[in-house]
Amino acid sequence: MIELRSGDDVIRMDPPSGGRIASAVLAGAERLVTAGDGPLAWGCYPMVPWAGRVRHGRFWHRGRSYRLAPGLLGVHSIHGTGFVTPWTVDTVSLTSVSLSTDLGPLWPFAGTAHQTIVLGARELTCRLSVDAPDEPFPAQVGWHPWFVRPVVLDVAPAVLYRRDHEGLPDGRLVTPPARPWDDCVAGLPADPVLHWPDGCAVTISSSCDHWVIYDEPTHALCVEPQSGPPDAITLAPVLAEPGRLVDHTMTWRW
Repeated sequence: MIELRSGDDVIRMDPPSGGRIASAVLAGAERLVTAGDGPLAWGCYPMVPWAGRVRHGRFWHRGRSYRLAPGLLGVHSIHGTGFVTPWTVDTVSLTSVSLSTDLGPLWPFAGTAHQTIVLGARELTCRLSVDAPDEPFPAQVGWHPWFVRPVVLDVAPAVLYRRDHEGLPDGRLVTPPARPWDDCVAGLPADPVLHWPDGCAVTISSSCDHWVIYDEPTHALCVEPQSGPPDAITLAPVLAEPGRLVDHTMTWRW
């Protein structure tokens, strides 16, 4: 475990467990779920080289079909490969750490994911990127934090991606219904803010323009910035290419 400190704030990183933030003690209290039933359900982990679900684990690239290992109930692949693979520590200091991991063999292309986490004064900045050294491939990144309840989320998206019977976008954008949600939203007029009863408020900003909000559980709430909607490597692929990273940031301020 790697520990970053700034004043009373402490971030604990677990590189072997999917390069995740295992603990975030902010303003004197733990803000993340620190243990769960399997790697999907705790901490704050990187989603790479895709975020969310890939329908039936299948996508096309340059006229060829690719099949990924199923992840969710044996049907859809979910949340990439980075959260289940060990990450190598490249550099570390009292307030920052840089990590990397090889995307193979669970991903069909040669590539590397990189992340940097920097803890400042009442601020945490995470950067996540995908490098394609040899040939282009579709890539997507995101983060999946499990924030511990009780907490209140202030967010007001303009649109929500309607889900079909398989739980994936059906191509329509609709007005968001009343919560709870397990949905991808977009068009936020302001950054999401989490309010805890002890007075701590965490604002989440990101260069990503899609967010999955999962507030159905009673013990936790997830606010997940993603560089595209679920199944984006099929619906709206963005290419990582030699010399051109897929590269995004997420920042928490409290």
